[in-house]
Amino acid sequence: MTMPTMALLRVLLTDPERDRYGLELCESAGMPSGTVYPILARLERIGWLESRLEYPETHVTQARPVRRYYRLTADGAEQARDAVARAYRARRRPAPGWLSPRPRNEPGGSGGRPSRAAREAGRSAGSLGGCAEHPAASEP
Repeated sequence: MTMPTMALLRVLLTDPERDRYGLELCESAGMPSGTVYPILARLERIGWLESRLEYPETHVTQARPVRRYYRLTADGAEQARDAVARAYRARRRPAPGWLSPRPRNEPGGSGGRPSRAAREAGRSAGSLGGCAEHPAASEP
């Protein structure tokens, strides 16, 4: 589960039976609409959310566009609680050994990139100058 999805679910779980419109969810979650609306569509597609358009007379009297309201379904609220709890527990557990970062001095520890000291030593020695592997580099 992505962090933005988790953040949006936490907002929805504060009051699962309350209808909220998209911009309200964007502001509450602190995310842009381009992030929130695809998540809402995905959650609705899997049945965690239901949506409805507001009553036509409401937006007309307030002179604004129609709002779509979202609410967690009963099953969605239960699934969301479980998913957020699992994600929280997973973050609190230490990473397995094969996922832990390796120190730079171990093979594969820096993804093959030389340490800063090695890069600086290479620069101070000059570009290929006097290198046994490149004898032509030491010739004038």
